[in-house]
Amino acid sequence: MENSNKIIPNPTSIVDILTLRYDPTQNSPLKKLSWEDFIPKNKISVENVEKKLEDTITKSINEPNPKSIAIALSGGIDSILTLAVLKKKYPQTNIEAISIKFANSIDETISAKKVAEHYKINHHILELENYLEELPKAISIIKLPFWDLHWYYVAKKAKTLSKYLASGDGGDELFGGYTFRYKKFLSLVSEKSKPKEKIEAYLECHERDRVPDQEQLFGNKIKFRWSNIHSILLPYFDNSLSLLEQVFLADYNGKLLYNFVPINSRINQYFEITPVTPIISKEMIAYATHLVSVDKYDLKNDLGKIPLRKILSKYELDSFITGKKLGFSINTINLWKKRGKKLCEYYLLDSRAVKDGWINYDWIKKNIDKKELDVKYVNKFLGLLALEVWYRLFITNEMKPNDKLN
Repeated sequence: MENSNKIIPNPTSIVDILTLRYDPTQNSPLKKLSWEDFIPKNKISVENVEKKLEDTITKSINEPNPKSIAIALSGGIDSILTLAVLKKKYPQTNIEAISIKFANSIDETISAKKVAEHYKINHHILELENYLEELPKAISIIKLPFWDLHWYYVAKKAKTLSKYLASGDGGDELFGGYTFRYKKFLSLVSEKSKPKEKIEAYLECHERDRVPDQEQLFGNKIKFRWSNIHSILLPYFDNSLSLLEQVFLADYNGKLLYNFVPINSRINQYFEITPVTPIISKEMIAYATHLVSVDKYDLKNDLGKIPLRKILSKYELDSFITGKKLGFSINTINLWKKRGKKLCEYYLLDSRAVKDGWINYDWIKKNIDKKELDVKYVNKFLGLLALEVWYRLFITNEMKPNDKLN
């Protein structure tokens, strides 16, 4: 959504971000992969995975005795494993764990606290009463209209603790962590399904990313067509890979490639932090993408990240792993009721993006006052709020980065 001179609205980018939650026209630090990059040919070796994690960590830090290393600790498999390897390689270094406690959401810091206590490391819990308060600042940094920017708060805190920030980014995409979607996808398709049928099933498994009346969301400056969305996903489902391998390919080339990694990279650069992301190193990507799907995901037991789980078992950390997927997540329904609705009413009922023809006012008016709004619509309103903030920051220039959303 930007060129070398100034940021300008791009109809395609607006559609993709509000429909897929990523913009494939963005540059990403990671390389885009093709279906050939996911052809199974590597044999699983837990020792190989562990060594790659260790090598990437020492290469990223590049000093024998760093004074401190910050780590984003959610209490999930990926972050716990990253912490375990960090402690193995740097037993004398001060590890500063950072977790977020979102208001009116499941408190995932409880699990993270147990891990931090096990390793006897410092544990910083960020309690965010108003998750959206610093959205203008975060968007001014990434220059993209995204609302789910918890990494801004993590990096902001990490800056006060260390010049390094470690995370378990990429574990879900590379080692089959989105188990809650795999079974549903496989129930909707078969090996005989046509690419279009698989694309539609894949989109249905990401149901919180869009609303049933998605095509009515946009204004007269945007010509929304589902065929354009399908064309983005077609290369991932029109090939000879197995069904799950196609999903892994689409997941990698989706939010990981064009949302999580670009966003985190820009935020890290802003705070002048060196990222330590061992799971998404070039070496790990080249290895993990060529693993057979059954070596990553156990369909019978609906269990993902098998190699990472085995390493954790080696470190005797099994007891810290729950069956439910963890991560930095917020209850958007409660966020909507507490603050989101009022903010959306204030900014979207007098929206600059609406006045300029990008978003349909009738869609906003029809849905904003609905009682017990479905989570799909809540997420979409938060996406529109981010677009409006971005628009006022970069297009109308009437909002400043340090403005707060209260």
